[in-house]
Amino acid sequence: MSDALTDLRGRISDLEESYEFFLAYAAQGVSGDGAAKAGQIRDFLGKAEAALSGMAEDLRAHVEVASLEPADVWHEMLGVFERDASAAGAVVSLVAAQASIPSQLIDNLNANIHVRATLTDLFLLDDLLG
Repeated sequence: MSDALTDLRGRISDLEESYEFFLAYAAQGVSGDGAAKAGQIRDFLGKAEAALSGMAEDLRAHVEVASLEPADVWHEMLGVFERDASAAGAVVSLVAAQASIPSQLIDNLNANIHVRATLTDLFLLDDLLG
């Protein structure tokens, strides 16, 4: 397994863990003002931001090192993933920048099409990478 694939799998794990926390947080009806979980939600938003920020690069590096074929199709998918991950990162960063993070905001983050597209891309790519 390449170092890039190992790093990618770690990022995928971090993003999945964050998303699971987001789902639980959204279900709690937290107002966001002084909530006991406010620190935790910020930690998981930061973890998601960090995972997203280097994910496309790790994927591209692994595809190159492993010489995955057909190369043109992989490169086309890499472009799709880069756009999705970049958009999801922007959404997560915007939410993280808010002074108060209520459950409703996280519920909307969870439903955001860019976040969902990135997660779906990752499920597909993880299966393809074995």
